[in-house]
Amino acid sequence: MESINQALVAFGNWAWGPHLLFLLVGGGVFFLIYSRLLPFRYFAHAIAILRGKYDHPDDPGDIDHYQALSTALAATVGMGNISGVAVAIVAGGPGAIFWMWISALIGVATKFFTCTLAIMYRGKDSEGQVQGGPMYVIVEGMGKQWRPLAIFFSLAGLVGVMPLFQANQLTQTIRDVILVPMQIETGMMSNFLTGVGILILVSLVIFGGIKRIGAVTGRLVPFMVGIYVIAVLYILLSNLTAIPDSFALIFRDAFTGEAVLGGALGSLILLGVRRAAFSNEAGIGTAPMAHGAAKTQEPIREGLIAMLGPVIDTIIVCTMTALAIIITGVWQSGSEEGISVTLSAFDHSMPGIGAWVLAICVINFSLSTMFSMSYYGTKCISFLAGVRYKNWYNILYVGSILFGAIASLDAIISLIDGMYAMMAIPTMISAFWLAPKVMQAAKAYFSGLNTDA
Repeated sequence: MESINQALVAFGNWAWGPHLLFLLVGGGVFFLIYSRLLPFRYFAHAIAILRGKYDHPDDPGDIDHYQALSTALAATVGMGNISGVAVAIVAGGPGAIFWMWISALIGVATKFFTCTLAIMYRGKDSEGQVQGGPMYVIVEGMGKQWRPLAIFFSLAGLVGVMPLFQANQLTQTIRDVILVPMQIETGMMSNFLTGVGILILVSLVIFGGIKRIGAVTGRLVPFMVGIYVIAVLYILLSNLTAIPDSFALIFRDAFTGEAVLGGALGSLILLGVRRAAFSNEAGIGTAPMAHGAAKTQEPIREGLIAMLGPVIDTIIVCTMTALAIIITGVWQSGSEEGISVTLSAFDHSMPGIGAWVLAICVINFSLSTMFSMSYYGTKCISFLAGVRYKNWYNILYVGSILFGAIASLDAIISLIDGMYAMMAIPTMISAFWLAPKVMQAAKAYFSGLNTDA
C-alpha cells in the first residue's frame, strides 16, 4: 500500500508540472486578452440570465440555466473549498491563496470559452439524446479525426470524477465530530461502515439521472452555501481587527513562499493553481458537461452563466475559508491535515458547536459534489461505450466510495489531481482551436442584444 501511495503522489506531482501551469494560466490569460475582457464586461447581463429572464421552456436540453450552474457549483463548491483550502495553506502557507485568486480570475475567461463551446458543439449519445462536454466539442467542433483526443478525455474523466476525496473527508469529519467525542472505537471498520452509509445516500439520488440531480442540487446548493457563509462570517466578525493582517499575510507570503515550500515561488504558484483547479475546475472540463445539458439555444448565454462559477467558488467561498483558518492560527500547528484543520478553526471560534456546524456543511458539500460528479462520469462512459453502460458505471462509482473512506488522503488527492491534469489537456486544446468560433458567436449575440435589458 505504501508503494502505491508513493506512486500516486509521484504521478500527481508529475502531472502538475510547469506544463500545466503554462496550459491553464497561460491559456486563461490568452482567453482574457483575445476576448478583450469580455467576460468581465458582461457580469450584469450574466446575472439577468441566471435569474431566468431569457429562459425558454421549449429550448433543447435537460435543465435550466440555474440548475446547470447549481449542478456545476455542487461539484466545485465542495470539499475543495473547505478541505482543499486547508491543504493549500498547510502545504504552502497563506500565500497559496493569492495564487488561487489569480487562477480563479483568469479561470473566468476559461469557463466562458469552454462552456460556450459545450452548447455550440453538442452531440448526441447512443440513444439520440443531446449531450454536451469536451468530448463532444472535440468530435463535433474539431472533426472526427480528433476522436482519440475525446476518448483520452473521457477515460481520464472516468477516474477523475470518482468521489474518493469527498468520501475520505466526509468520513474523517464524522470520525472527528461524532465518533471520537462519543468514545466510539475508530479504525478501518468504522471507516468502512461510514462509507456504506454514504454509499446508500448517494445511490438514492444519482440513479435518478440528471433531472433528479439538478433538482436536488438546485435546492441543496443555496442552503449549504448560506449556512457556511453565515458561520464563517460569524468567525470573521468575531475577529474583525485581525482581517487586515490576514490579507497582508496572504499578499506578503504569496511572493516569499516561506512555508513548507521553503521559499520556492514557482512551487507555491503551482500549488495555488492546482488547488484552485480542484476548487473551481476552470479548464478541466467537468463544468462544460453540466452546462452542456442546459435548456438554451444561445451558447454565449451559457458561457456567461458558467463564468460566475470561479467568482462564487474561489473568490468568495475559498477566501472566507482561508481567512477563518489564518485568523485562528490553526494552520501553524502542523499536527492536522485536510478537513481537520478547518474543523479546528470552527471549534476554536465557536466552542462546543463550531465543529457540528461545519459537520452539517461538510455533509451537504460532499454529498452534493458526489451527486454531480456521478453525472459527469456517466457522460464519459456513455460517450465511450453507450448509454446502456451508465448504471454499470454508477455501481462502480458508488463502490469507490468505500475505497475513499479507508484510503490515505495524500494518495487520493494525487490520483484525482493527476486525472484532472489529464482532462485539462484535451479541454484546453479544443478551447484554443475553437476560440475564433466563440468570438464570432459573441459578436453576433451582443450586436443584437438590448444592453439595457
